[in-house]
Amino acid sequence: MHIPDGFLDARTIGLSFGLAAIGVTVAASEVRAEEHPKKVPLMGVAGAFIFAAQMINFPIIGGTSGHLVGGVLAATLLGPAAAVIVMTAILTVQCFLFADGGVTALGANIFNMAIISPICGYAFYRFVRRLVPGDIGRIAGATFAAWASTVLASLACAGQLAISGAGDPGIILPAMTGIHMLTGIGEGIMTAMILESIRHLRPGLFEEITSSDTSFPASLSPIHGFTDGWSGMIAFGLIVSLGLAVFVSPFACSWPDGLEHVARVVGFDVKAVPGAFFHAPAPDYRVPGVPWAFAATALAGSFGTIVAFLLSFLWARLLIAGGRRPPVVSAGSTSVS
Repeated sequence: MHIPDGFLDARTIGLSFGLAAIGVTVAASEVRAEEHPKKVPLMGVAGAFIFAAQMINFPIIGGTSGHLVGGVLAATLLGPAAAVIVMTAILTVQCFLFADGGVTALGANIFNMAIISPICGYAFYRFVRRLVPGDIGRIAGATFAAWASTVLASLACAGQLAISGAGDPGIILPAMTGIHMLTGIGEGIMTAMILESIRHLRPGLFEEITSSDTSFPASLSPIHGFTDGWSGMIAFGLIVSLGLAVFVSPFACSWPDGLEHVARVVGFDVKAVPGAFFHAPAPDYRVPGVPWAFAATALAGSFGTIVAFLLSFLWARLLIAGGRRPPVVSAGSTSVS
């Protein structure tokens, strides 16, 4: 669903960048106001994991593939505002390092996958959770929300393409939404499975990062260090993410994704101008000069995973911890200064 350079006209590019800037600014303000320091390392790990997971395309139907978007996964774990920041970091890394999504289309891609997907998806998730409590509601909510968010993001993408004159709206809109209704099934299943795995590995994590109690000991400060539990969680998360990028992504399905498929069928694929405005160092997730395709993809994926972690972590740290120092507990005292 990453729109490349050339698909959108100047009007749509400008409008998309404006809407994306507003959405990211509002989300940043919300994250700053929350002041949940535990989200800093978690946002970094989420950025790394979702980036790596997005590299793994799975077959859909008729020679088309799909991949995890991760908006609902991030929103359910971090909250919708923090999810917007993490998804924006991921899309920025994908654009400038790997030419996955055009520079001129970055605003549109952020609007679709970093704003619509997590915010609308989280609203669906909360709605289902209110209707169906307990573990069943959590699984059902995550599955439906992830599916719905994928369809809504594809509808927004189709609208941008139609407005830009890429093709007949009567063809583009049903084609994009139709193929992503199928992709969304995979998105929903994977999102629910990942969230349940996290819940079993780290019970209470969801409650910890959404608690209204923002006081924390100095040892938990994202600036001054982490407790053994949090440092272990970060290490485990990075190992899993790098494992996906290095050992799984090279075997990802090579079929075109939903947008690429629709572009070929409708005939506007010829409008793509990759590299026209910026030459990414590792286009198509392959390190240039490495003859072995497996190694080229594994190296690119591992590098991108680390950069996605660092960018997500640094943005979170600037927003949450930049102007706030942790309270210090004096030895032998129960008061917090």
